[in-house]
This record gives sequence, C-alpha cells and structure tokens, in this order.
Amino acid sequence: MTEQSMEPVEGAAARAARLRVFLVDDHAMFRAGVRAELGAHVEVVGEASTVGEAVTRIAATSPDVVLLDVHMPDGGGRAVLEAMRRTHPQVKFLALSVSDAAEDVIGLIRAGARGYVTKTISPEELAAAVRRVADGDAVFSPRLAGFVLDAFAARPDAPVADPELDQLTNREREVLRLLARGYAYKEIAKELYISIKTVETHVSNVLRKLQMSNRYELSRWAADRRLV
Repeated sequence: MTEQSMEPVEGAAARAARLRVFLVDDHAMFRAGVRAELGAHVEVVGEASTVGEAVTRIAATSPDVVLLDVHMPDGGGRAVLEAMRRTHPQVKFLALSVSDAAEDVIGLIRAGARGYVTKTISPEELAAAVRRVADGDAVFSPRLAGFVLDAFAARPDAPVADPELDQLTNREREVLRLLARGYAYKEIAKELYISIKTVETHVSNVLRKLQMSNRYELSRWAADRRLV
C-alpha cells in the first residue's frame, strides 16, 4: 500500500475517534462560540435551546457528552438530566454555566452530571474537560469541587434548600449573584444577554421578594449564602 493510499484511512480513523458532543444553551451566540472553539477537537452533533428540544435531539443523536447550561427559561439543565438519565444512561453530562453558586453545582451533580465548569473556562480546558468526562472522570472548575465535597461529606442525602432563595427564579438568582459581585446593570445585561431594562426589573423583583431596600443589603445576603 502506498503512502498516498494510507492517508485517507488515517484521516477516517482520526474522525472516528473524535468525541460526539451535543450543546444545550438558550443563547444562540454562546452555542455558536462553543461550536467554533471546540470544532477542532470534537464533533458537535447537535444543539438545543430548550429542555424539550434537548430531550428529543439528544435521544436522536446519542452523543458521548452533552454540554449543558444550568438555567434556561423552561426548566434548565436539571430537567434535561432527569428526563434522559434513565433512558440514555450511556450519555454523560458536563454542566457549563455562568453560575458558580453552590446550590446549582450540587443540584446538577445530584441529578447525574459528571462535572461542572464555568463559562470562563478556556477552549483548551473545555476540550480537555469534555475528554475527561467521556473517559468517566469527574471534572470541576477549581473552586467548585469544594462545594461538592462539603455537601456530600457532611449531609450526603440532604436536599439543598433555602426558603428565601427558593422564592427567586433562576434568572433572578443569576442577576443577584452578579449584582453582589459589583457588576453594573450594563455589565449584567451583557453577561446574561438581556436588556438593561430587564436587569432593572429582575433587581426590583428580588428586592421586593426579599424585602430589602438596596443592592448593599442584597450583597450581604448573597455573601451569607455563598452565592458570590
């Protein structure tokens, strides 16, 4: 066999070895960015922006790894996990979110995710994390592993619950977290792909629900619950 005839075979083998990845996120621009960044490392076999789309398309494509956002308007990553884990146990899930709150991390891991990384991760680190999850490892952004260890070591069967926090929607929690970190409304809007007016509405709702009067009280409240 000549060197020229071997080259296509080697190329086909390389393509066959590439991991098949599915993207779930409600922001089209973010999905496009991840697809572009991971394209050299994996085969992106599909994407979805809602829980319903994700469940249907993951079942149809049977990817090796699903990159899963935590918060989406119709239920989020946990709803996808709960729908898929019994019917497709071979599919592994890696949470990829702007949120690094303890309750989000622990909730997704309890639901069956194999890891949790934040959207600040570099393309190279994300590609490595996908590979590790596909190989059966658990992967976390550095500061998040402690949340999981603490939760499962101290109270392995206890649900993560906070009556005050439970009043807030997923989006309100995201806005609160960024506000407590000192983000301006304009910066929050850019980070979450929403308008400044929507940020103002979420902040007003959070203040009303928690019966607080300003962002400084909210920041202290969030810090007490390790949301920052």
